[in-house]
Amino acid sequence: MNLEQIAVLISLIGLIAVLIHGRIQTGMAFSVLALGYYATGMISLNDLLTSYADPSLAVLVLLMLVSVALEKTILLEQIGAKLLSGSYFAALFRLMSVTSIFSGFLNNTAVVASLLGIISQNKRFAPSRLLIPLSYAALFGGVLTLIGTSTNLMINGFAERAGMAPLGLFSFALVGVPVMIVGIITVMLLSRWLLPEHQGEATKAGSYFLEAQVEAGSSLIGKSVLDNQLRSLDGLFLVEILRGTHLISPVEPGEIIEADDVLIFAGEVDRIYLLNRFDGLSLFEAPVNILQSNLVEVVVVADSMLVDRTIREVNFRALFDAAVVGIRRGERRLSGKIGTIPLKAGDSLTLAVGPDFDSRRNLDRNFYLLKGGSRKARLNLTQSYAVFTGFIGVIILAAVNAVPLFMGLGFFIVGLLAVKFISVSELRRRFPFELLLVIGSALVLSHVMTSSGLAELAANALHLVLQGQPALYALIAIYLTTLVLTELMSNNAAAAMVFPIAFSLAQSMCVSPLPFVMALVFGASASFITPFGYQTHLMVYTPGRYRFMDFVRIGVPVSMAYSATVLTVLPFAFPFHPQ
Repeated sequence: MNLEQIAVLISLIGLIAVLIHGRIQTGMAFSVLALGYYATGMISLNDLLTSYADPSLAVLVLLMLVSVALEKTILLEQIGAKLLSGSYFAALFRLMSVTSIFSGFLNNTAVVASLLGIISQNKRFAPSRLLIPLSYAALFGGVLTLIGTSTNLMINGFAERAGMAPLGLFSFALVGVPVMIVGIITVMLLSRWLLPEHQGEATKAGSYFLEAQVEAGSSLIGKSVLDNQLRSLDGLFLVEILRGTHLISPVEPGEIIEADDVLIFAGEVDRIYLLNRFDGLSLFEAPVNILQSNLVEVVVVADSMLVDRTIREVNFRALFDAAVVGIRRGERRLSGKIGTIPLKAGDSLTLAVGPDFDSRRNLDRNFYLLKGGSRKARLNLTQSYAVFTGFIGVIILAAVNAVPLFMGLGFFIVGLLAVKFISVSELRRRFPFELLLVIGSALVLSHVMTSSGLAELAANALHLVLQGQPALYALIAIYLTTLVLTELMSNNAAAAMVFPIAFSLAQSMCVSPLPFVMALVFGASASFITPFGYQTHLMVYTPGRYRFMDFVRIGVPVSMAYSATVLTVLPFAFPFHPQ
């Protein structure tokens, strides 16, 4: 191993550690690595810039921009409202089937976001019995087509750069359809025993810890909790008092209220108006009587600027014209100076919003709306049909090789702008900068691993270990390596690290690289076991009031069924020695 290979290996180990730690955004970590390779001469400027202008990446950007129009349609919501009729198993089957099919062609986070509010607020079934299946179905659908996930397109870019023929739009379906069918059946069979029914929490969807600070001059000061009638609030219960760094819990009726005390109530967030009767109470320096109306519940997006930052740190009120009155994380209500708690992706926030909240341009980049608030501008039914018909037309033309997908999507976006279904400002706000940085830098990483010889070295080492064994053993090794990495970090990161090794291993064994590439595709989408492995899992984590082990219990058998299907079907669909 030469010095360059050692340097690349050390950088990879550092990248893995950073991504698993999770404190630095993926886009930042990959970009710094790519620039480091350029600064040390491991990649030329031309190759660096070419990576960020890769055709597959360009198609992905256009797909993300087209999704702006697709998300404004009302069809998904109308379909979603009809999915939950009939018995639980009928509703579960319809929900997973429709979600999988739509996720094969649309941004799966957009599909989940469109159905999240409907499922969370339904009164027929506990949301916890439906939201994990919703997220899993989005993963099943993502491996149906080339455009199902960003990872599919990224791996296609890797394959083309390596000299392989580009993957077809429906090449994945040979394995993807059996995987989808087996996945849906597995979830339905296991749902009775392994899907939690957090019915008590589901019926108390508005239950939070609420914090109110006693201002100087308040008439509450100097009187006991009992005298101030703080024990007799309908729907709210005073559970703790935070006095400086001292937490008073439980609160005795005779406890005297002091200035700057933070009163922590447990109960229904929509009962916040009851605090309006007390003068000198504030929620994050905003009077209760201003913030008591227009309550909105949102979920923090995975790549939000709020992740790992506190409410006070970002000046939340000024940024969104809203005050946070409650935070949930999974099944837990968070308490104790909520203004100083670092937020995490998937946290559910209840906001008391001002008149400018709905007009803020940074909402889509930071939140998924669960309930409340004004609906953003929607296309009517005729316009919605026109958008979906146009998109399906682009896909069909690309599938029959009549019009390249890039060209079709480009003209489609121009048409949407021309008829004013979308605006330039909407496209600017939703431009996927983070994804562009991650995938462009991932292409740089793949290039450097190949050019330095590190990928070949790793492949040769694997070849020695597997010497004399069938190629299927090597395929299984690549699949399982990708599966483990994608549970620990993003699926794009896992695919970027494993592709050069998988391709070199196939070459060293003198077999077709296509089955190894496909193993990488399906392994990178096999993230079922933890709620942090995929962004749609984070989206449903708090609305479903899930615990970590809820995902583990059903995720392990689903992952086993998914993997068994992939490894059984894949060698037949993509043989090692094609005729």
